[in-house]
This record gives sequence, structure tokens and C-alpha cells, in this order.
Amino acid sequence: MFNDTSSLAAYLASRRSGKPRDMVAPGPDRDQIASMVAMAARTPDHGKLAPWRFVVIPDERREGFAAMLEAAYLAERPEAKRLEIEAVRQFAHQAPSLIVVLSSPRESHIPSWEQELSAGAAVMNLLHAAHAHGFVGGWLTGWAAFSPAVLTGLGARAGEKIAGFVFIGTPSRALEERPRPALDLILSDWSG
Repeated sequence: MFNDTSSLAAYLASRRSGKPRDMVAPGPDRDQIASMVAMAARTPDHGKLAPWRFVVIPDERREGFAAMLEAAYLAERPEAKRLEIEAVRQFAHQAPSLIVVLSSPRESHIPSWEQELSAGAAVMNLLHAAHAHGFVGGWLTGWAAFSPAVLTGLGARAGEKIAGFVFIGTPSRALEERPRPALDLILSDWSG
């Protein structure tokens, strides 16, 4: 795909996250999603444990997913008002495609922290794969990522956590560049 390193550098520099609420069709089809997940699975993985899983929420299951989110939200916040509940339901219907990435640590001599970092890297690779397929992706967490009821509703196994909700689609408008940190704030030489 890339003839030289400058092409790859330009590609990497052009990746942007999109706001899921601003994504429209088309989104990836099932074969494209499978290709993206295969690319995401090329993540560094000490011990070859594959400490992550990908759960696709297909279009025909979005309403059921919204109902599950609403029930989980109301169980945790029974005093929730109409606008909160509408926002919870709207979350489930954003963007043409939704993939939930689970951190799925394995019993191993590899520390859980390394396995969780690998799950985060898998999410980032999924975003790169979406970009490579001509789509935009957005990685969200929020209350649902930390809800035991949502985790159970997704069929999570013992010890799994939600690494993020990855929404994929086509941007409805040009993506805006966000402020990036100055390199002198994030890059330094060791002076030990």
C-alpha cells in the first residue's frame, strides 16, 4: 500500500477520530469489519495471549442494545430523567457500525497491566484499520464502559472489562483538527 516511509508517515499523520454522533452511512460491511478486526489483532501481544475480544453490535440488534443500556442505567440511577435516558438510548444508535472491544486478560506470567495495554493497542489498531478502509472511527467509554450490568449484557467473561466502544462510519462533515500537545511537553531525554 505504501511505496515509501513518507507515504506511511503522511497516512498516520492524517488519521483523525470522528464524533460518533456525526457519522453517517455508509459504514463497513461484515467483510470489511472482519478485515479491520484481523488488522487490529496484529497488536503487540507479549506471550501470544490475545487478551482482547471484539463484540460487533449489528444494526438489527441496536434497539436491543439500547434497551439493555437503558435497563442498566436505570438500575444504577433509578432517579434518571427523560433526557438522560434518551441520551443513553441515542448512544446505542450512533454511527453505522459499533464494535465493543473487551480487555480479556488470560491467566499467565504476563502481568495484567501488559495485557490491558495490549487491549488498548488493539483499539488503536482498529481505528487505524477503519481509516485504512476509508472510514472514520471514534473510541468512546463513558459510564457504560464501567457498568457491571452492561458488561454482563455483553456476555463478558470473568475478569473482562470494556476497553471501549468503537463507532465506525463516514463523517457527515470535514473532520476538524484538535489541539495536540507541544512536543516539549511530552518528549524528553533521560537525564539520569
